[in-house]
Amino acid sequence: MPGIIVFDVNETLLQVSRLAPLFEQSFGDAGALKDWFSLLLPHSEVATPAGPYFDFATLGRAVLQMTATARAVTLSNDDEDRIITAMSALPPHPEVPRVLEAMHRAGLRLVTLTNSSQRVVDEQMRNAGLDVYFERNFSVDQIRGYKPAPEPYLMVASELGVKTGDLRMVAGHAWDLVGAMQAGCAVAFVARPGKVFFPLVQRPDIEGPDLAAVAERIIDSENSGIVAQ
Repeated sequence: MPGIIVFDVNETLLQVSRLAPLFEQSFGDAGALKDWFSLLLPHSEVATPAGPYFDFATLGRAVLQMTATARAVTLSNDDEDRIITAMSALPPHPEVPRVLEAMHRAGLRLVTLTNSSQRVVDEQMRNAGLDVYFERNFSVDQIRGYKPAPEPYLMVASELGVKTGDLRMVAGHAWDLVGAMQAGCAVAFVARPGKVFFPLVQRPDIEGPDLAAVAERIIDSENSGIVAQ
């Protein structure tokens, strides 16, 4: 059974929705947050090892400018700075700390894998009080290529000295899990409100409406695997 659990960070562990007041202040519409975040993925796909790589903060700032242009809004440098800086101080979803504590007590190895830069993910985990649960934070900066390409998942396996089949990726984004599955990882889907899984691929063997439900099934599956051995 996959004994190393790899967590996506933004939205899966941390509440990106808490940026809404800043978007309301800068754009006059909190809904601009959704526009901005949805644009980050397709534009990260141009930042690959074969093309011009930009770290997530640089990319996020550029997409903020695109969102502002599309909405005919003028953003100041201070507006951009407030939003980008706030990404490092997002609070966790309410159930996350106790769930990570339970998984840690169950003997699972926990790491993160994020499109954020190494500096930002380290700050995010520390500011959210979650750093004590994770063996290591992995950033795509190390290979200069974003999820859901296979390279980030392969990197985690290589760095930990295991096969991708020993990893289980946990995320609230279907695209992240599809990438992980293609790389050979097991996966678990956190189907938070508004999140649905991509119907054209095999469904994850573990999914639930929040991290608590997902973690309970992961712990049960790990225990079952130990007993079976």
